[in-house]
Amino acid sequence: MSFRRGVVRQSKFRHVFAQAWKAEHCIDDVRVSRVTWDSPLCAVSPKFIAVIIEAGGGGAFLVVPISKSGRIDQSCPTVCGHAAPVLDIQWSPHDDSIIASASEDCTVKVWQIPDGGLTSPMTEAIVTLEGHSKRVGILAWHPTAFNILLTAGCDNVICVWNVGTGELVYQLSDAHPDLIYSVSWNKDGSAVCTVCKDKALRVIDPRRGTVREKVHDGTRPMRAVFLTDGKILTTGFSRMSERQLALWDTKDLSEPMAVQEMDTSNGVLLPFYDPDTNMVYLCGKGDCTIRYFEVTDESPYVHFLSLYSSKEPQRGAGFLSKRAVDVNKCEIARFYKLHERKVEPISMTVPRKDDVLNELLAEMKALRAVVLAQSQRIELLERQLARIEDGDV
Repeated sequence: MSFRRGVVRQSKFRHVFAQAWKAEHCIDDVRVSRVTWDSPLCAVSPKFIAVIIEAGGGGAFLVVPISKSGRIDQSCPTVCGHAAPVLDIQWSPHDDSIIASASEDCTVKVWQIPDGGLTSPMTEAIVTLEGHSKRVGILAWHPTAFNILLTAGCDNVICVWNVGTGELVYQLSDAHPDLIYSVSWNKDGSAVCTVCKDKALRVIDPRRGTVREKVHDGTRPMRAVFLTDGKILTTGFSRMSERQLALWDTKDLSEPMAVQEMDTSNGVLLPFYDPDTNMVYLCGKGDCTIRYFEVTDESPYVHFLSLYSSKEPQRGAGFLSKRAVDVNKCEIARFYKLHERKVEPISMTVPRKDDVLNELLAEMKALRAVVLAQSQRIELLERQLARIEDGDV
């Protein structure tokens, strides 16, 4: 496999600024789960924030209104109907109050959260899906069909369910010889892409069969996400354990269109894709940074824009639906970064030209004031020096 390294170019999104919210707007005392499964551990809808938490005697996740801030009381009610730790949670794209959860107890449960949030512990799901023989760690709602949910488990089986009736409508049990790392629907839901422990990227179209190709050479977990134009972006590791980002054309998976190598950290890179801006945000588990890239039709196709850096590593992250960002503040994306005991919102904004111009003018004005003050100070010192030389002092 030959790799082509991307280069930096001028982008219409080169002025994307990341800003963490103030401490009073964070959610504190959240006991984020220590489960070793590589999921984001957080899901955000326009109404609620859900976080998988530590729970004794089973699995649970916290659900609070998106406007919530401050300390979470230890008696705060949770969704706690699983018999083993929860591994993944996903909000329905068609109903902001419906959330699915996957667990080590081999089941998937679907919950309906009351509009005002939980007032008591929720133990009864509206539907329980039982079809996997081992723990279930991947959930993916269909992007266009209502009530269709895909699940993948450690039994290497993919199931597609009709949540409305609770029936299994499609099962793929012989395509993956090993652990499935991630699954992503394409834009219209006509196909899915998967990456597996056998280092293969698969494009699965029920009408055309499976297309398979080797992607990253490293042995550590990979991730894949379908882009709007049908291309696939993957994250993984090289043979030398360097973290990589690669772009693939589904018409020819024999070689990547572009590859960028980043660093040698061990954390799995979780990709979050924004179809409106064609930007991809990479959050590495255990990293202190969030990198963002723009994907275009021109070579080298994947363009590094910038990164957000902080002092605290992230345990996971939730990506807010575009329907809920604050456009009045020029917000194009928002993350909810998980610390060990805190949830911290981070806004991605693109200031208007007027805002940028005003900032530049204000900075120029401040610099002029500094220069003027320094000039006056120099003149004063020169007069004092002249007086000393003339013997007046």
